Amino acid sequence: MRYNIIHRTTYTYESAVTVGHYTARLEPRALPFQECPWHELVIRPEPAQRSERSDYFGNTSVYFEIEGSHQKLEVIARSLVEVGCAEPFDPAKTPAWETIRDACRSDVYNVATPAGELTFASPLIPIGPLYADYARPSFPPKRPILEGVCDLNRRIFEDFIFDPTATDAATPVEKALTQRRGVCQDFAQVMIACLRSLGLPARYVSGYLETLPPPGQVKLVGADASHAWVSVYCGETCGWMDADPTNNILPSERHVTVAWGRDFSDVSPLRGVTTGAGEQRLQVAVDVLPDPD
Repeated sequence: MRYNIIHRTTYTYESAVTVGHYTARLEPRALPFQECPWHELVIRPEPAQRSERSDYFGNTSVYFEIEGSHQKLEVIARSLVEVGCAEPFDPAKTPAWETIRDACRSDVYNVATPAGELTFASPLIPIGPLYADYARPSFPPKRPILEGVCDLNRRIFEDFIFDPTATDAATPVEKALTQRRGVCQDFAQVMIACLRSLGLPARYVSGYLETLPPPGQVKLVGADASHAWVSVYCGETCGWMDADPTNNILPSERHVTVAWGRDFSDVSPLRGVTTGAGEQRLQVAVDVLPDPD
């Protein structure tokens, strides 16, 4: 599939901002089954300084500074993305989950060692018995890891209610697990907390999901949104495998990957600090449009 993606973020400030420092992570990643042949990032007002680098996790990070009095910031990311389908992998043929856990904990360097850094708690995702207890029914002894991941993915989908009013970006993972409500960010971070609490490496993935309107209705402009899901290290043969607990699927060509990290704090599409501002209003509009060509 080929997609034209437009992600527009607008901040309107109550009082004039004199200086703003921002970081954007909005460029889709280049992956074995995903290419981004064209991308542009338009920033208004024009930045006084702008630089691009690859962060620790390999995501494209753009830093920019806005100087001079302004009461509105607009950041528009446009991308052309080509997404293919990987060959389906039989979950039953993946290693036992304990094998992955033990390889990550080994004192001897092995292929799983780099993934081991994603078994620990992170700024937004704790680990502990609460999460291990929820995960454990999906991971009986010697179960193939991807089978366990798929089962945990299904259970979160069935046990939790998608409710945009129940949480916000600062809601603790424990609250999301306890109340069994939230949005894709909450579902992903709960699943990661569960996996890491069993000693399994998991990372937070941000991106886009093509959404389809109800039958007979026209797709609304700006009605799409950023999406979040999980990636789990499943061994040398199949590597990192994605799972989307919000939709109970293993992501394929309808998912577009932008960035990954320990949790949302590593991959926020746009974040920054300002001098001035007072109250601010945020508007985000996303379009994921199949390319007609």
